[in-house]
Amino acid sequence: MDEKLAAGWVRRWDLQQERYIADREERFDVLIDVVEHVCRDVAEPLVLDLGCGPGSLATRLARRMPHARVVGVDDDPFLLALAGASRPEDADIEYVRADLAEDGWLKWQAIDAAVSTTALHWLRPDRLAAVYRDLARVLRAGGALVNGDHFYDEQPGIRDLAAAVKDRRAARAGVEANEDWKSWWAAVSADPALRAEFTADELGGISTGYGNRLSPQEHTRLLREAGFAEVAPVWQSGDDYVLTALR
Repeated sequence: MDEKLAAGWVRRWDLQQERYIADREERFDVLIDVVEHVCRDVAEPLVLDLGCGPGSLATRLARRMPHARVVGVDDDPFLLALAGASRPEDADIEYVRADLAEDGWLKWQAIDAAVSTTALHWLRPDRLAAVYRDLARVLRAGGALVNGDHFYDEQPGIRDLAAAVKDRRAARAGVEANEDWKSWWAAVSADPALRAEFTADELGGISTGYGNRLSPQEHTRLLREAGFAEVAPVWQSGDDYVLTALR
């Protein structure tokens, strides 16, 4: 894929995502802060980016931690193509196609950290628990899983309040009118330059149509059952969290 074409679609993706996460850049910063801290004594850390999409987080990780090896994992061929084509030349980033919803996705025997943003909520609870167990098996002692995502609260009043806080933050940031997720994919499917390189299915996006709607407490329970020693949020804005699990 043409580098300029890919970079344009990644920029458009980032703007689309800010419609849902007005504090997205701050969330990225906090998430990478955690990775830097847990890898501070590792000369060349290996960091997995789960559900990496077009590489937004992986690129920022490589920029902040040029000594790290970053591996982005996703099952969407178009998003992986965007990530690969827009990857900075000097960045040590590898993109691998693998489906987190299937056994056997994890090909690495030892990693220092795993990260994810707005992706793991698509996994069903039993599958998410299996991914957590997989990661606990290969993360070194002191390593971390750092997950930035929307978490569902079982308390209806708190859930409504968190949604209101998120909407007000988006209004203050001026992103509430940004392109939405469906419109972005519709534009992708209609682009002649992309249609010349990809099939209609590849340009349609992969979605299970399922959100696991787990609370932070349920994530914490699954992570502890998987073998993580300590679990807690290190950042929150409305219903958007950075949840860290230490091995």
